[in-house]
Amino acid sequence: MASCSSSYQAIHQKAILVDTHNDVLSQVVMEGQSMEQDLTGKAHTDLVRMKKGGMDLQVFAVFCDETYGPGRAFNFANQQIDTLEAIVRRNPDKLQMVFTPAQMRDVVKANKIAALTGVEGGHMIEDKLENLDHLYSRGVRYLTLTWNNSTSWASSAADETKGSGFNGKKGLNDFGKQVVRRMNDLGMLVDLSHVGEHTFWDAIATSTKPVLVSHSCAAALCPHPRNLNDEQIKAIGKNGGVIHVNFFSEFLDSAYTSRIKAFIAKHDPEIKELNDKGVKGMDLRKTIFQRYPEESKNIEPPIDALLNHIDHIVKLAGIDHVGLGSDYDGISSAPIGLHDVSTYPLITKGLLERGYSKKDIAKILGGNFIRVWEANEPKGMAKK
Repeated sequence: MASCSSSYQAIHQKAILVDTHNDVLSQVVMEGQSMEQDLTGKAHTDLVRMKKGGMDLQVFAVFCDETYGPGRAFNFANQQIDTLEAIVRRNPDKLQMVFTPAQMRDVVKANKIAALTGVEGGHMIEDKLENLDHLYSRGVRYLTLTWNNSTSWASSAADETKGSGFNGKKGLNDFGKQVVRRMNDLGMLVDLSHVGEHTFWDAIATSTKPVLVSHSCAAALCPHPRNLNDEQIKAIGKNGGVIHVNFFSEFLDSAYTSRIKAFIAKHDPEIKELNDKGVKGMDLRKTIFQRYPEESKNIEPPIDALLNHIDHIVKLAGIDHVGLGSDYDGISSAPIGLHDVSTYPLITKGLLERGYSKKDIAKILGGNFIRVWEANEPKGMAKK
């Protein structure tokens, strides 16, 4: 096992590590904190721990929920990009914005973290193709067609599951198909996380480029509306796209929700007392878990749960169609050991122990996303 320990670290460092979805911008930075500081215990993400985890390319999610209506959502998207750019300017030795795969490779060679943005939620373009164009010009390289809320042109998984959809119709309408085609023309990846199944199939039929699923898991292993069924997974493989596995315990293990609910109910008075004292978020979780170590140690699933989802996608779609999309700082729970962005090497260790080759591990860690990103670039740009 000692040789495995040393080799997995070397394999991890040699590969280009890509995480396609981190919510630190909206969940932490916009609350007045900064990833430039040590946020251990407060957030999953900061620059020091990203480097410790071997991060090479981080896609920062630009997000707001449905309460940001017309006139607010697009502006808030730009505000978050402004914030990331300001952080980059203050830390030129650690972080650099990138717009192309070629730029990303140069940044990685310089031993810095490449920063890319993806917009989570089609409502943030406010039904205007010119807003989509503007976001692309600012470096946004994917758009998640919906968040949990449907747009006027695409239905979400949450709404389709509830049977509501939008305006009584599910899937993409004509404008929604225009959005997908414009994204193809621009070189912006079509992200199908969060979308309803009707929207998924409409987008697959409309897109002429490989699509992205930035942070979702396999429904066969954990039946949740946010996860993909086997036919969808196979379709991503045929499309040439890539599915990035989400680290959220609720998407990995169907029994997690009942375990955490039972724990919270049992200790509800103490949790409320801590809340009243200002102990919240990750600090609250850490505090209450430390008080009851035996009870809490088996609430969250093992890393094997995450690896099982990777195995399942590989079995159905092939090794070229799976990656990592942690959803850090957008989730309340991750598998045991994967408590923050410093822990990615444990995934490499687990993959190696399951018999994945160095080449295949490099694909999962980032190579597959880079291939799809290059495939989406406008003609003549991919090799520049």
